[in-house]
Amino acid sequence: MNLAGLISLAISFSTTALVSFGGILVMFPEIHRQSVEIFHWADDAQFASAFAVSQMAPGPNIMLMSLIGWRAFGLSGLLVATLAIITPPGVLAVVIARMDKRFSTSKYFQIVKTALPPIVVGLMMASGFITAKIAVDGFVGLVILAGVATFVALTKLNPLISIVAAIGVGVTAGHFGYMH
Repeated sequence: MNLAGLISLAISFSTTALVSFGGILVMFPEIHRQSVEIFHWADDAQFASAFAVSQMAPGPNIMLMSLIGWRAFGLSGLLVATLAIITPPGVLAVVIARMDKRFSTSKYFQIVKTALPPIVVGLMMASGFITAKIAVDGFVGLVILAGVATFVALTKLNPLISIVAAIGVGVTAGHFGYMH
């Protein structure tokens, strides 16, 4: 058992989980930075694969961090990562709920509550850029990314339509040798 690695995992993921306003998408850039660039628990392809599994599987999206822990340290890594991502936000939620009851009329508390949504949107945008950097490979990937983003941003149609179309474009491009 790699105790030092498990401690690094616990510290890394528990501190990252404390900024989880908005869910996994807000934490994504930091999870990637620590998992791939700093600690090398996964490479870009493994990280993208774990992210895809965490998004497609039923259950919470934060499964990404559990999957990274499992990949790096086996069952003990999965357990440490899962506890590290659940415990700090749970404690923080209880503390904030009590503060909200007690300080709900405070001007400064209201300012903080008003400032959080733009922060979350900024962090989500950063997540999108990092996801695109990891996943997009070549011109065809960039075209698929731009097409899906445009479709989702400009229409109110089901995003599955753009996903199916993107898969079709990707398969066709791959068949003709434009994607590897």
